Amino acid sequence: MARASEAQQRAILARLDKFSQLTDSSIGIPFTNIRIGAEAIIGLVPGIGDLAGLVLAGYVLLEAQRAGASKAVKLRMLRNMGIDFAGGLLPVVGDAFDAIYKANTRNTRLLRNYLEQQLAPEPAPPPFPWKTLIGLSILLAVITGGVALVF
Repeated sequence: MARASEAQQRAILARLDKFSQLTDSSIGIPFTNIRIGAEAIIGLVPGIGDLAGLVLAGYVLLEAQRAGASKAVKLRMLRNMGIDFAGGLLPVVGDAFDAIYKANTRNTRLLRNYLEQQLAPEPAPPPFPWKTLIGLSILLAVITGGVALVF
């Protein structure tokens, strides 16, 4: 699949920011600084909720594919999805784990970091060391001339 243009990549990141915010931190818990998302609420439904969360997380992976993310980035995303899914299956603490781990936000950040590295301009090559070349040439000429005078 061809890599998305810079404008398409930025649009993908904007969609994922909204999606991650909705699924991971759209609901504030009163009297705390803790925010949970729709995925944590859906995860309260035993078994089905965790599977639905995994399907939702697949959307971020799909967008990463569209954006042209590397295999390594997508594998890290799959790892985050697996950790989130497995952690959510744990009795009692699984729902709290879902609320804290925030796999979609992690995966969106992974994609953003990857794309920013790809879009970063390459640094200019260092200038050719003309002064060093001229200095060494003069030094070698003097040495060669001195050797020629001696013999």
